[in-house]
Amino acid sequence: MHSDARPPLGLTLAAIGGLLFLHLPIVLIFLYAFTTEDRSYQFPPPDLTTKWFGVAWNRADIWPPLYLSLRVAAISSGLALVLGTLCAAAMARARFFGRDTVSLLVVLPIALPGIITGMSLRSAFAIADIPFSTWTIVLGHATFCIVIVYNNAVARFRRLGSSMLEASADLGANSFQTFRHVILPNLGSALLAGGMLAFALSFDEVIVTTFTAGQQSTLPIWMLNELVRPRQRPVTNVVAIVVFMATFLPILAAYYLTRGGEETAGGGK
Repeated sequence: MHSDARPPLGLTLAAIGGLLFLHLPIVLIFLYAFTTEDRSYQFPPPDLTTKWFGVAWNRADIWPPLYLSLRVAAISSGLALVLGTLCAAAMARARFFGRDTVSLLVVLPIALPGIITGMSLRSAFAIADIPFSTWTIVLGHATFCIVIVYNNAVARFRRLGSSMLEASADLGANSFQTFRHVILPNLGSALLAGGMLAFALSFDEVIVTTFTAGQQSTLPIWMLNELVRPRQRPVTNVVAIVVFMATFLPILAAYYLTRGGEETAGGGK
């Protein structure tokens, strides 16, 4: 029996309170990007202005961290798409001793605290005498980006089953044709969602980056340094809006791509 009764008032107020608790701080970031006060966060702001967007655009120290963040996120996502998909295919299609243990080891990096991952990678780079570079950051981000893609791909592989692959083989298709015409179309949305979510998580990652970047600065690290040593503080909020959009839009797209299926987008650091 379906009921059209409204939820209790207390439950509605609790839901509204929870949403405000989660999202009101984000609204404040947007608000303080328009304040005329350049040193402190007065509430309400003394006045509103859009000048900080122009100031941020002309700040030369913002662009290198932005380009580095975009480059690292793109490479990490591409690497995760390849390795995460191959790993998902092995876990979903093969049967071997210790399969569940291997599957646990694959998803373990997303469950570990970022500081543990960062410390272990920094130690490994020091032992191997690997200098800090863009690639050390990429390797750090790939540890959790691969898990994001893997979670999406393995769930779609399990839904795909083996009957379609067997039918393709019965009809004379070789392995490449089966991959191109059967597997890839069915995996497409899951891989796209996993790649976009991996990009978003890589773009705003701080803890692992701190241990693997050396003297380099990604955009989130630049923001952290600006908060410690405030200079034109509203500019940091303008950059925060950029980071918000760069992460929110891929996550939103990933949600719409996977909401009708059983694949999971994975967790964030």
